[in-house]
Amino acid sequence: MLTDPIADMLNRIRNALKASHEKVDVGASNLKLEIAKILEEEGFIKKYKLLRDRKQGVIRITLKYDEEGQPVIAGLKRVSTPGRRYYVSKDNIPKVLNGLGIAILTTSKGIMTDKRCSADGVGGEVICEIW
Repeated sequence: MLTDPIADMLNRIRNALKASHEKVDVGASNLKLEIAKILEEEGFIKKYKLLRDRKQGVIRITLKYDEEGQPVIAGLKRVSTPGRRYYVSKDNIPKVLNGLGIAILTTSKGIMTDKRCSADGVGGEVICEIW
């Protein structure tokens, strides 16, 4: 049993990027699907696909590399953990590398990036930072 499935997802992506894999499979959940959707919208991954099986399903994430073969994602950081939750107000939303990266937050209006939270004027729990 995993104690932190989001950290597991981020570690799988990080390890696949270091090994220059084309795809990585992650156990599915609604939160992980929303994170993968944001990563695709922000241009950090090529695409994601939910593969159904008899259990929870699998998310297949196709990773993205630049022309020189370097990964588009330079870093992933889990901010809020099950043992230490990290909440921010709408005025204290973190900027990742002065706007070059994104922070993903879970709010009362759903899973959002830091930019969208600022625009909508909501705060929440900072799940992770990606740059």
